[in-house]
Amino acid sequence: MTMFSRLRGAVLVLATVMCVPTASHADNGSMTLTIWKAGWIIGGSGGGGSLYFRGQRFGVSAGGIDAGLVFGGSKTVLYGRVRNIFKPSDVEGVYVAAGAGLAVGAGARAIVLTNPNGVVLELSGQQYGLMANADLSGLAITLD
Repeated sequence: MTMFSRLRGAVLVLATVMCVPTASHADNGSMTLTIWKAGWIIGGSGGGGSLYFRGQRFGVSAGGIDAGLVFGGSKTVLYGRVRNIFKPSDVEGVYVAAGAGLAVGAGARAIVLTNPNGVVLELSGQQYGLMANADLSGLAITLD
């Protein structure tokens, strides 16, 4: 191989590397969510809230089912951080969690959920009502 061929190959590799776009980094946002939950053995939940991302507010709706030991009813008001999103629609999807809890009156609640898009919800807040549960929950979140 001649020196010219090596130099041409090196320039070609360097030009290729410089032209490849760099991966964009995911952003963070925040979310408020109010969930109403009721059940007797099998439960259901529904509610809504807001996603705050890049200075804009987006309405969200949530609904799901709970299977296991579910008794009672509650209202949970959550707020917190949304990590690993590129665009608002990334928060859409089904979030699955196993959990157990007891609420009599008011109590604290915290949860970390991940959807198939890799979005992580780190939410905490207050739960009100009378609820005892040891269940597997599925929560679907959509943009309004």
